Amino acid sequence: MLFQFGAYSSLLLISFTQGIIYSALLVLKAIRTENKSNYWLSLFIFLCSLFIAPWMLGFAGWYDNQPYRDFMFYMPFQHLFFIGPIIYFYTQSLLNPSFKFSKKYTLHLLPGFFYLLYIIAIWIYDKFILGDCYFYANGMDKDFDEWYQKLGLISMIIYFILSIRYYNVYKKLMFQVVSYADSVLFKWIKNYLIAFLVMLLLPIAFDIIGYFFPKIKTYQGSWWFFMLFSIVMYYIAITGYSNPINSSIPFKISLFDKNPILLLNSNNAEEVETVIDIEHETFEEVNAPEIQHWKSKIETLIQEEKLYQNPELTLSDLAKKLETNASVISKTINQGFGLNFNDFINNYRIDAVKNSFAIGEHKKSTLLGIAYDCGFNSKATFNRAFKKNTGKTPKEFIETL
Repeated sequence: MLFQFGAYSSLLLISFTQGIIYSALLVLKAIRTENKSNYWLSLFIFLCSLFIAPWMLGFAGWYDNQPYRDFMFYMPFQHLFFIGPIIYFYTQSLLNPSFKFSKKYTLHLLPGFFYLLYIIAIWIYDKFILGDCYFYANGMDKDFDEWYQKLGLISMIIYFILSIRYYNVYKKLMFQVVSYADSVLFKWIKNYLIAFLVMLLLPIAFDIIGYFFPKIKTYQGSWWFFMLFSIVMYYIAITGYSNPINSSIPFKISLFDKNPILLLNSNNAEEVETVIDIEHETFEEVNAPEIQHWKSKIETLIQEEKLYQNPELTLSDLAKKLETNASVISKTINQGFGLNFNDFINNYRIDAVKNSFAIGEHKKSTLLGIAYDCGFNSKATFNRAFKKNTGKTPKEFIETL
């Protein structure tokens, strides 16, 4: 098989093969861990690897020799209309354990399938009807047509925005339903979305640079674009493969509705759906006397049973103990206390920490040990919550005692 090794082709070959390897590793990890989000990330890395393949093979001499030239022309490598939806599906599957790929999601993939049909139609006409390269008379690969590149970029930008929107709603929901929101906000999500944004900005940046330095738009100059693209892809592949965290709170959401529906029971039993207010709106179902009633019950229960000491306390846990639904408890905390559930429970934890400081526990135990005893699950969360509550770090607060 023809492959002309050189600096340009060899470096892209390394990136291409690493992408394929990580794509396969992610599939194996998905099978081993039963984590479906890894399937979507695997597919994304695979599509990114195919994206750089034409330039890699081009520098290896495939566009200059037959039958490789025809193979390059009629084989679609750059699936731009698939990349955006795949990123969007990955975001949902990573954040939402109840996400399932249903028939309605196939609509997102239709532009990609239409492009595949377009390439197949060209191949059939040229090879079996005309017997000549009518559509490729200009010697240009259809993957590089300006209309396809521009529409593909627009498609990816749209799905990037949808992914950001989904993540923002998820963040608001987590602060309303769990007492450990900081630990499930996923630094990885932000990092890979930033990395994907870099991918989107690369062609725009190279267009701007090409306006002042036309050489960057030549065949060899474009190599730098694909090299930078492959580096970003490699980063996403490595960090995505090592990401161990997945959300455990199932929910339903409409991006055009500010209230997601939390699935309190997502096991084999009948699912119970509760609308959770994530915008601190006023009550619609509970009047003022009932607010005071539930406020008193919530405070009494938390103080008597010290529920805040449970580092994995959720809104549904509190609702079950009070024998009511999560919506009532969420609205009571939002309106009655002016806080979201995460901050509400953390305030109890901070008060417990301050009481420990007052009786000198910090002289016999570490600050982190005290934080864990009071319900915090990490040093970073403890420091952030303490600073937010008192305006001081734990050490600064101790100095004022």
